[in-house]
Order: sequence, then structure tokens, then C-alpha cells
Amino acid sequence: MTTPASPPPPSRQWSLNSRATRGVIYQVVALALLGLGLWYLAHNTQANMQARGIQSGFDFLGASAGFDIGETLITYDPSQSYGKAIWVGVLNTVKVALAGIVFTTILGVALGVGRFSRNALVRGLCYGYVEAFRNVPLLLQLLMWYLVFIELLPASNEAMSMGGLLFLSKGGLSFPWPTAGVGQVIGGLAVGVIAGVLWRRRVQKRFEATGQDGDRFWAPLAMLLVFAVVGWVVAGMPREWSIPEQLPFMVDGGLALTPEFLALLIGLTTYTASFVAEVVRGGIQSVSRGQDEAASALGLNPRQKMKLVVLPQAMRVIIPPLTNQYLNLTKNSSLAVVVGYPDVVSIANTTINQSGRAVECIAIIMLVYLSTSITTSLVMNWYNRRMAIRER
Repeated sequence: MTTPASPPPPSRQWSLNSRATRGVIYQVVALALLGLGLWYLAHNTQANMQARGIQSGFDFLGASAGFDIGETLITYDPSQSYGKAIWVGVLNTVKVALAGIVFTTILGVALGVGRFSRNALVRGLCYGYVEAFRNVPLLLQLLMWYLVFIELLPASNEAMSMGGLLFLSKGGLSFPWPTAGVGQVIGGLAVGVIAGVLWRRRVQKRFEATGQDGDRFWAPLAMLLVFAVVGWVVAGMPREWSIPEQLPFMVDGGLALTPEFLALLIGLTTYTASFVAEVVRGGIQSVSRGQDEAASALGLNPRQKMKLVVLPQAMRVIIPPLTNQYLNLTKNSSLAVVVGYPDVVSIANTTINQSGRAVECIAIIMLVYLSTSITTSLVMNWYNRRMAIRER
């Protein structure tokens, strides 16, 4: 018996009476008006700058900057170009943003989960933290942390020592750091993280299929350490470390984190974590109580219920507002100028003062924050889709 052939799909009729056709026309007109408005603004700005004898263009990026930068991730000296100086600022911004996101996530999730602790003291401390830090403006918190480092801590010649390895003073935090093989070890750690994530995913799939749980902590930790050792072996097994030591006037050696970076990082982390805690609390409360009761009926303890049942279901509610908090943290890093941290805004301001190219520098700042925000959104949206697929 032959099956009847399926009818061909209806052809689209381009008519003004069609809602789809009108929708396309409206979008084209809106894009045309937007493009026209942008062209008018650019043309008007260019004409006004020329009438006032103001130079324009991005050719200044190749000129010598002539100013020093106190904190850099790459080699830089004042004889290099404005473009190199701005790139240093971009890397500094990305550094504090990535570190802030990691520490904010850890602290915020801990505070959010702590709001549901059976211990009244833990619940009260978490609640007090959230109410205290989210209701004080971030600018004041940054100034407070900066004053702690430059006023309350001892001078560099009398640094606080912890075991002779860590030194904390007005000059910042110094700790031991290897002199070689850092890149290979970091690469090994990255591979270890990927292996650990794949292991946890495998354990989760087996738990969902059979109800048998597996090790989710020690095995990934062992993978992390093993691949780090592999990276160290690939680097030639270097054993030289730069150890900080107290000198008569300063602490020398090791890796030093400046007080400006620490004040900015701590301020961004403590402030944003209070909002992340509320996001996590709201996500956990969105899970129906029946899920908790069902987990108890299966014999799961409170820690297992939170980790295996409640939090996975709460992620669909947590991720979208969590993405907004990550974006806010990245954009709030522009307040680094108040503590003297050389981020992209601070360096661009110096560039404006020396070159007079205000429009171009502001455009670069906007492009940097737009790029970082879009990248963060894409990564979090991808993760959100992955979580949605796992819930099906």
C-alpha cells in the first residue's frame, strides 16, 4: 500500500495584507532609520570637530604613549604606543573581572545556601551580610577597602608575615611564585578541570540512570593534581621558586598583588556576592517543597538533597539573573579609577588628556565593555541551554 505524497509547503505570498510581510517591512525600515541616525551622528560629530580644528582618527594609537603603568600583565614601557597601553588596560580589566566572577560565585552561592541552614547563627550571619553589603554603595565600599590597605596595614618595612611565605602590608600581598613552567602547569590545570567536569557528568548520568552515586570531589581533585604534575614534567620539572623576603625598606621577591588590585577585587566580590546570594536564595525557593520531601523519602541527607535535587532544578531560575550580576561586576570595574587601579578606563582617560582624542578613546572603552558583556552573555546562555537539556 503506497502512502500518499505529502503536499508541497505553501509558497509565501508577499502581500501587504500578510502580517509576515508587514513585519519584514517594519524591520527593514527600523534598521534603515537606525543606520541613518548613526550616520547623522557620526557625520555631525566629524563636521563639528573639523570646524573647531580638532584632530580625529585612530592614527594616534601608533604614537608613543610616554606614560608609565604601575601594574601590567605583559611587558610595557613608556616608549611604546598608545595602542599597547590601552591593551594593557584591557588585560587588567579582564583580570579583575574574571577573578571577581570566580570569587563572587563561590561566596554568593555559599551565602545563598546558608540562608537555608538549620543553624540559626549561620542563617543570621548570611542575612546580615546580604543586608549590610548590598545597601552600601559600591563606591564607598571600594574606598573603605582601599583605606584599609593604605592606612590600617603596616608599612612595607614591617609587613605582616604568615609563616615567612606570605607578607601583607601597605605594599600589597606577596607570596611564593615559580620562576618557570607556569604556563605549562596552568595548561595542565585547565586539562584537569575539563577531565573533572567530564567525570562529574559521567557520575551524574549514572546516578540518574541507576540511583548509584559516585565520588564527585576526590576523583576530580586527583585529576586536577595529576594533570598539573604532567604540565610540570612537560616544562622540564623546574624547581626554582621566587620566595618573598623582608628587606629593610620593602618586601622583595615572589608575586605581589598591589593594594589597588586587592581593594578593587575585594570590593567587587563582597558587593556583588550579596546580590548573587539573593539570586541563589530565590532559585532555591522556586523548587517545590514536594521535591524536597521526595528526596527525603529516598533517604538523602540534607547535603545530598541540596546538591543532587534542589540546586540542579533551581539553576533554570538562577542562571539568567546570575548573568546580569556578572555583567554588572564587569562594568562596575570601571570604578577602578577611584582606587588608582590602571584599568582600561583609567588608561583611556590618561590617553585623552595627552592626545586629545576623546571621541576615539570613549569609543574604544564602549567597544571593550560591549565585547566583554556579549562574551559573558554568550557563555552563560550556552550554559543555560546545557542545563535545560539535562533537565529534560
